[in-house]
Amino acid sequence: MRYIRPVWLTHSGEKKDFEVYSCHVSPDGSRLVTAAGDGYVRVWSTEAVFKAADPTFNGPKQLASMSYHSGTIHTVRFSGNGRYLASGADDKIVCVYTLDPHPPSHNATFGTDEPPPVETWKIHRRLIGHDNDVQDLGWSYDSSILVSVGLDSKVVVWSGYTFEKLKTISGHQSLVKGITFDPANKYFATASDDRTVKLWRFTPPGPNSTAYDQISNFTPEKSITAPFISSPLTTYFRRCSWSPDGNHIAAANAVNGPVSSVAIINRGSWDGDIHLIGHEGPVEVCAFSPRLFSKIPPRDQPVDSKGQHMSNLVTVIACAGQDKALTVWITSNPRPLVITQDLALKSLSDLAWTPDGTNLFITSLDGSIICVSFDSGELGYEVSLEETEKTLEKFGAGRRGAGIIEGTDGLLLEEKSREGELRDAEGRMGALMGDAPTSQVMTINGNGTAAPTSAPAINGMSPTTTVGTYQSNGVAQKEPNEDQPDKAQAPEDSNKEKLEKLKSRVTITKDGKKRIAPLLLSSSGGHESSLPRAQLMSTLKNTQGGRGDAPQTVLDLSKPFDGLPRGGLASLLLGNKRKWAQVEGAEDGQAEKRVALTGSEGAVPILTNTTEGLVPAKPGSGVAGQQPTPDFIRPAVLNPSMLVSQVRLAVPKLRRHIVQTYGEVSGLPVPGIDADGLNGAHLGGNRQVQSDIMIEARNPSQLPSTGKAPDQEPCRVTVSRRGQPLWQDFLPRSALLVTGNRSFWAAACEDGSVHAWTPAGRRLVNALILESQPVILECKNKWLLCITAVGMCHVWNIRTLVSPHPPVSLAPVLDIAIHSLHDQVTFGPAVTSAHLNSEGRIVVSLSNGDGFAYSPSMYVWQRLTELWWAVGSQYWNTTDSSLGDLRSSSSIKNINNVSAGIIPYLERGTTGESMVRGKSVLLQRLVKQLLSREGYEGFESSVSLAHLENRMAGAMMLGSKDEFQMYVYMYAKRLGAEGLKNKVEELLRGLLGGIGEEDEGDLAVEVTAQSNVEDRTWDNATDLLCGWPRKELLKGVILILGKNRDLQRITVPYANLLGVTGKQEPDGDTMVS
Repeated sequence: MRYIRPVWLTHSGEKKDFEVYSCHVSPDGSRLVTAAGDGYVRVWSTEAVFKAADPTFNGPKQLASMSYHSGTIHTVRFSGNGRYLASGADDKIVCVYTLDPHPPSHNATFGTDEPPPVETWKIHRRLIGHDNDVQDLGWSYDSSILVSVGLDSKVVVWSGYTFEKLKTISGHQSLVKGITFDPANKYFATASDDRTVKLWRFTPPGPNSTAYDQISNFTPEKSITAPFISSPLTTYFRRCSWSPDGNHIAAANAVNGPVSSVAIINRGSWDGDIHLIGHEGPVEVCAFSPRLFSKIPPRDQPVDSKGQHMSNLVTVIACAGQDKALTVWITSNPRPLVITQDLALKSLSDLAWTPDGTNLFITSLDGSIICVSFDSGELGYEVSLEETEKTLEKFGAGRRGAGIIEGTDGLLLEEKSREGELRDAEGRMGALMGDAPTSQVMTINGNGTAAPTSAPAINGMSPTTTVGTYQSNGVAQKEPNEDQPDKAQAPEDSNKEKLEKLKSRVTITKDGKKRIAPLLLSSSGGHESSLPRAQLMSTLKNTQGGRGDAPQTVLDLSKPFDGLPRGGLASLLLGNKRKWAQVEGAEDGQAEKRVALTGSEGAVPILTNTTEGLVPAKPGSGVAGQQPTPDFIRPAVLNPSMLVSQVRLAVPKLRRHIVQTYGEVSGLPVPGIDADGLNGAHLGGNRQVQSDIMIEARNPSQLPSTGKAPDQEPCRVTVSRRGQPLWQDFLPRSALLVTGNRSFWAAACEDGSVHAWTPAGRRLVNALILESQPVILECKNKWLLCITAVGMCHVWNIRTLVSPHPPVSLAPVLDIAIHSLHDQVTFGPAVTSAHLNSEGRIVVSLSNGDGFAYSPSMYVWQRLTELWWAVGSQYWNTTDSSLGDLRSSSSIKNINNVSAGIIPYLERGTTGESMVRGKSVLLQRLVKQLLSREGYEGFESSVSLAHLENRMAGAMMLGSKDEFQMYVYMYAKRLGAEGLKNKVEELLRGLLGGIGEEDEGDLAVEVTAQSNVEDRTWDNATDLLCGWPRKELLKGVILILGKNRDLQRITVPYANLLGVTGKQEPDGDTMVS
């Protein structure tokens, strides 16, 4: 063993050598990289270090130097593949460098003493993710991830391919000062000043992995505290190391009683019973040699029957710290092999072994860089790398992917799942590029098999199924189709004829010459034109809601929305940079000074915007004489029940003329008019529109001649078509609201009565007398909703003249329990909209952003949306575009689209109310504080899952068939990403229901147009779930979860039961029990 300390191997300054904080050796052993307090990363030639005593050596010493940091550099590490070099500094940035293969094009930097560079290391990425100093870095052994730790107590995981931030882990409670990776590529360990070493399990991500894909990755495995209970907090680093055989972790800055030590943590049990004692001060860095050694030479080692060596393998570890001593231990000896004291003048900061395990580089805070070279056989005899890999195989080293395949069924299910994703992705891309749908050629177990695909119906017509192909000896051949040879060739021949006509199309130029019009290459290359098609439009419409698998960014609701600028509408239209008008007899700037003085005192000056410019407003005289009658006549007469009611809603004022249109104008829908229902509460006054059908109510505008209310003129209700009256009726009381649709007309009067007519004007029912004045009158198909001023909701079926439930009060959704605690009347949230779905269920949205629906089966209001989901869920106002193209494979017919769009409508209302009123500031601030607290690491994930579960429950209660399917698939996809096995199994059992007990048959189920409310619960006894066949929903969920290998033990039995993998189990009960 010899020590090598070249004079030139240092980060020298004008007055002193800078502290060297880190060093590392490249995987090929030819480069040594160091980082110091001068802000430079320097790359040295290891050959020059080893031959420092050879006067004949004239090779380059310093290969390159980089200064991309603005402060002290604390750590520097080569990636395992040797492609990248990473450094971290106290400027909170991680820099990643790559080696330029071309030689440097410049000499030494002007004005410096730096030698000319031999290599060019260019900056590749600057990674910003820490809030404080970056203290240590670590690459996984396959270079798939880079992990940085720092003084902000964060552990940040970066992709080793794209260097995108995959995850930020806030598991430590104090400064994190060390990181090491498991050579089997299953764990990494971090050491912190919170006196713990935490282990994190991970699966190596792929090149295209995103932060959303890694939600369930990098999970905590174990927190080790016993060896560090009283460890000092004065060390600059806690650099730990993992043994090359994967069995042990050496953790620095441990204690054994009052003595400083190095704790050896055993894999599996994760206990630290073994301590290396000998250092007088805290140990800051440990480093295992990357090679295993044997006491016996390889040629003398005994061999077993399988040809493997039987000798015991040993590991070598070096330790250093604040006592300026270096110790080298070997596992076969209880005492250290080497003890070197006072190796430097200050603490030793880092250790780095060469890949062959025979040379050790040491850095110190006094600026020195030392190399310790061991002779052959001094540490033992090196074991081949193949032997090292064999020792790691028992820990699953080299196995890529999430989990282990459970069997051939799991492989088949995974390929089916990926086949569906590939088909959907290519279908969307083909539609965007204008190409025809092509057949898929999937490879199963190495054999090319054909998978005929059929395109979705376009404009009600189903295109011809494309004939699949299979590969034989690398040549694509047609599948034999002897039964229908002509039908398969007909479309191709017709397309060829069209192409020939297009190719020979003749046009006449401006000069009168004939020319053949050019044809687009994309048009002649396929069977269809590249012009926009109906399929393209529908695909764009279906996928516009979201992008990719990752959810949209959480909406920032921290600032309120300002509808108009200061100055009102005039400033918005004319701007606020108007000139001042010239006023006769006034001094220059007198008006400006007066306005400025008024504004400085806090008042808002009132100005008049004239054609000449801005002038101060003048007080006007009172208006005298007869005034025009306003749109409303007077307030409605209030019912005495309003005085004692706990809920009091605003009553519409009595208007002179109420008009409501229904139908089409010049073939275009009338804005704001729903074909199924109208609301006269929102449309009043004269409408200058010529509509198909119009209902109007004319109230008397003058008081009765007798002065008594009963003697007033009647209200005239008229329904006309294109200006021609259809029928007319009179009401004894003034009307407040009117509504109607194809089934009936209705009007509500100020005395609390509701009248209904048939489309021809026949009275359907006697006047319905309510407890107070109507506030909202809505209709949908055969249903009529009336909300009164005391908050009671009445719903009637006008056809059958029955009500689905007794009148229900709005008091629970208006926070009546909170407001009733006050002695005086207080303002609660206002009702912004109230609607009915096609089943007569009440849907209400409030001014605080909450949305509710009434469940007549449970006799209770259910909250469908609220501000909590807007600030905490990753799925707010988003849809999963990858699920947008999922289509039903069953032949369900005659199903009404019940309640479609209600949940998205309510969520948009919540977003709008939150932005306008700015009510989410405090809640979002609270959420941000919770995310950084201990115990709330999975807060965002839990809230997102709860939001999806809330969506599913709401869609099932409302009977929203299409939305329920989409939410179930989104929920299954998130469960697969999270790896929640219990919830996955529960979801599959809920979807299965009792279908496993019946004989297999056709999945097609004929369902009548009448909605069946019996299928609105998970445990119903039917084969349907919210209008969908259970088998179809289960099959879709199985295909989504099929690619998650950790869940295949759960999903494969269900896949076999449904025949997804091509296998059909005869006894389905035993498979899924």
